[in-house]
Amino acid sequence: MGRIVGGKTIEEWKSEFPVIRKIMAMDEVLWPNPEYGGTPVSAEVTAADVADAEQRLLRFAPYIERAFPETVSAHGLIESPLYSVPDMKDFLQTSRPVPIPGRLMMKADSELPISGSIKARGGIYEVLKTAERLAIGRGLLKESDNYSVLANDSFRAFFSNYAIAVGSTGNLGLSIGIMAAKLGFHTTVHMSRDARQWKKDLLREKGAEVREYEADYSVAVEEGRRQAAKDSRCHFIDDENSKDLFVGYATAGSRLKKQFQKAGIAVDAGHPLLVYLPCGVGGGPGGVTFGLKHVFGENVHAFFVEPTHSPSFLLGLLTGLHDRVSVKDFGLDNRTDADGLAVPRASAFVGKAAGHLISGCLTVSDRRLFQLQKGLADTEKLWVEPSAAAGIAGPQILLGTKSGQNYLNAHRLTEKTAGATHLFWATGGGMVPQKIRDADYEKASRI
Repeated sequence: MGRIVGGKTIEEWKSEFPVIRKIMAMDEVLWPNPEYGGTPVSAEVTAADVADAEQRLLRFAPYIERAFPETVSAHGLIESPLYSVPDMKDFLQTSRPVPIPGRLMMKADSELPISGSIKARGGIYEVLKTAERLAIGRGLLKESDNYSVLANDSFRAFFSNYAIAVGSTGNLGLSIGIMAAKLGFHTTVHMSRDARQWKKDLLREKGAEVREYEADYSVAVEEGRRQAAKDSRCHFIDDENSKDLFVGYATAGSRLKKQFQKAGIAVDAGHPLLVYLPCGVGGGPGGVTFGLKHVFGENVHAFFVEPTHSPSFLLGLLTGLHDRVSVKDFGLDNRTDADGLAVPRASAFVGKAAGHLISGCLTVSDRRLFQLQKGLADTEKLWVEPSAAAGIAGPQILLGTKSGQNYLNAHRLTEKTAGATHLFWATGGGMVPQKIRDADYEKASRI
């Protein structure tokens, strides 16, 4: 008998879901989610939770503005720009014979203040919520106070009695490490072998402790969780199970709506929004999708994009096993240059809370990640990490594959593509050192 996964052999899984053959061959695929539009498996997150997070971030804005001068112009708001990228659209249409009707845009979370990635939304939010809970619990702070006082030495001394820990492949660790250390927490980041050295170096420079593992993301998270459990004063930020991370990401929905309104871009029945989100464990794209669905409803369609070597979220949704299945169960090695997406198991929390909101999952090769990264730099003079380039492939795969066309037809979008907005979510890259950028560009040039 062959290997058993979730009570079935691999051959049985292949028979039930033929797309698994292509996944195991590491071909690029688009899998439309048959559960899209259904009911959530879990209703742990509500719109009220997201509204509460939005208010909390407003309370913290005076502190952010004081502690991080780069946010002064935005008055302490941690938000990223929205770009129209018509030259990149031309590049996509030239590189592959797939017409892309509608506009192409980039949500540049690669330029988010403080940590330069989408993790500045969820990771920083959970650190701030933890700080607020502790300070209010000790009677040191009230919600009506000006939170800029949290930058005072007395608060740093207070927070130094507590610890924050996280397991990460890189960007989540950066966002949490930078913010927690700035507040004064003893901060430990457990990092997998996939994390880039410069991220470890920067964390240490910012005052965080980095513990390295010659293992993948899941091991780093599990070990971090285990060690944190021994310390009653340590808060472990659990990328696989955190509601706070999720709602922090979800605040992006209302903010994007305001940006579209300011730019005069309609999102309605005749002007669908098609969003492509790079996906690792699923928290960032899951939370963003939750927020987008809250403000745009059925007029937004979100696709998660993963490396061909690490399609953990796709396999989790497809099999219904969520975190009980690993990409390694299907013969994949979880090795990719997209370090933030090198995750063997997806978050069950996200799969159950937002799986019904996701239009589908698609996979891209590392080769294409570098081609798209270089293409964006050449055409628009915008820089992202290889992992953040994953979403750029979305329009090509959606419009250029039979499964993508089937999705468009099934949801009556085919005749509306001329009025569509294709938005790829550029999830990181703002803090990448120039020498690393040069090396990535040179590698992409060789490809």
